Amino acid sequence: MKAEGKSISDRIWFGYGLAIVAVAVAALVRLAFDPWVPGRGYFLFFGVAVLATGAFAGRGPALLSAVASIAAVRALGWFPEPLWSPVLFVFVLASGLTIWVTGHVRSLYLKAIESEQRAELRAARADQLAEELNLLIDGASGYGIYMLDPDGNVTIWNKAAERLLGWNEAEVVGRHYGLFFPEETVAAGRPQLDLARARKEGRLEKEDWRVRKNGSEFLAHITVTALHDKRGKLKGFGKVIRDVTEQRAAEQKLAASASHLRSILATVPDAMVVINETGKILWFSAAAERLFGFTEAEVIGLDVSCLMPPHDSERHGDYIRHHIATGEKRIIGIGRTVNARRRDGSLFPIELAVGEAISDGARVFTGFIRDLTEKQAAEHRVNELRSELVHAGRVSVMGTMASTLAHELNQPITAVATFVRGVQKLLHEEGAGNRDMIERGLDGAYEEVLRAGGIIRRLREFVARGDMEKTVEDLVTLVDEASKLALIDAREKGIRAQFEVDRAVRLVLVDKIQIQQVLINLMRNAMEAMGQSAVRLLTVSSKSDEGGYVRVTVADTGPGVAPEIAENLFRAFNSTKCDGLGLGLSICRTIVEANGGRIWMEQRPEGGARFHFTLVRADREMPE
Repeated sequence: MKAEGKSISDRIWFGYGLAIVAVAVAALVRLAFDPWVPGRGYFLFFGVAVLATGAFAGRGPALLSAVASIAAVRALGWFPEPLWSPVLFVFVLASGLTIWVTGHVRSLYLKAIESEQRAELRAARADQLAEELNLLIDGASGYGIYMLDPDGNVTIWNKAAERLLGWNEAEVVGRHYGLFFPEETVAAGRPQLDLARARKEGRLEKEDWRVRKNGSEFLAHITVTALHDKRGKLKGFGKVIRDVTEQRAAEQKLAASASHLRSILATVPDAMVVINETGKILWFSAAAERLFGFTEAEVIGLDVSCLMPPHDSERHGDYIRHHIATGEKRIIGIGRTVNARRRDGSLFPIELAVGEAISDGARVFTGFIRDLTEKQAAEHRVNELRSELVHAGRVSVMGTMASTLAHELNQPITAVATFVRGVQKLLHEEGAGNRDMIERGLDGAYEEVLRAGGIIRRLREFVARGDMEKTVEDLVTLVDEASKLALIDAREKGIRAQFEVDRAVRLVLVDKIQIQQVLINLMRNAMEAMGQSAVRLLTVSSKSDEGGYVRVTVADTGPGVAPEIAENLFRAFNSTKCDGLGLGLSICRTIVEANGGRIWMEQRPEGGARFHFTLVRADREMPE
């Protein structure tokens, strides 16, 4: 802008300077020709100065030239007449007319020059654009561009078309473009039909086979455009051709691979759902359609929360945003069991694993979903069967002890009958001393009834049916209550029981009845094993074990366990008894493992066997 302003200023100063110079030159010429110029001929020279200034510098400098001319004539004494003389009036009028005419002519001249310059600039720009366009077209990789006349003959042929089709410009210009068609399509009139369609519709775009100079064929994407002049007359056709053989082959291969992959994924029993960073569903497998009841078309673009229970769907978006912002993986890469929602609104349990990947620069998440409905139902049935088996084991134990229990119950019942008979006799006799005897008899009967009731209560609790329920229990109490049932006839069999329970670690997290069942089973087995032993000592002990467990041991002084039996001791239907089913120790293992522990046996060096099992301590957390 500064340069342009300076240029304008320079032109102004040049114009007004030219006006002064022109007047000075006119005065000098007048002086030089003074002897030959008549008296008022000087105005001729100054008129030429005004005319020259107006022609080269414009109206402003020409006006200055006229004023300066009058001043110069007066100053040199060439015009002594008054300023209002007719001669001066004629000069002023002639100068004004000269200024107007030269200004108008100069304006037309400048406009003509400016118009010519603009035309030259446009022509240069057009030439530059044409050259750049030709370079661009010639450099286009895989594209051929050429022009046809209305009859379909080639008029313009570029280098890109030469590279694509193999013919050079001299070989094709003036020839019909049917040269590039396979013979069978030429015979069918396809070249003429394509031009007719382009002429009618203005533009034709399609894919078709074309022929190179060497005879090879390729699949081409073709665009034909009808070209018209300003009057609407058809001038010819512009044609763009591109080889898409490899592209279409790659697309077909990709489509086949995608179809193959979808076929494989359709056979995967687990459902798969792919979502983007905003939670929108991008892909929904066939297994997911069967599992949730939606079709893929129905859920694509929906938020994945439509597959979740309401309380989970509200938090899911926060989980994704938190993971993207912090990288913390609360769900990603971690399998977990959650509930899902079907199309009908019903909830069902699933095992969900989420994977993360980058696809086309965008983060996507894939959910692998397995329906746990049947699995959980099967587990529930197994647990019920296990509970039935455990209960049957307890009943079986009591069945084997039936005669012993009957004997133990018979003693307090007989004692009660004796006390009651004695009290009846005392009631029929008279005497003040009988009152004390009656009271002692009733107290004895009461104690025996309590004794019998305790046996019955323990039996009822032991054989009661119920689901597994872990609670904090006192191990000392567990052992004491179990021994009262298990060792009910130990004295009659000459068996001495010894208890060494560590009272420092007495609290355990177990199902009370089930662990008592294990203790009773092991103690009854130990009693039976010592039936023929000279020394009959049964020891029940406990101590702290590593990993937050308590180890309980039931030891006997029997003959031990034969090696062939010991190998499969805790397997079902493996028994050392001729009339046993071999389920007792198998049930014990099931119970102990369900309570978080393990069970095993070892031989005693001095004879007999030790059965160990572990229980979870209630005062310590389990290690992960």
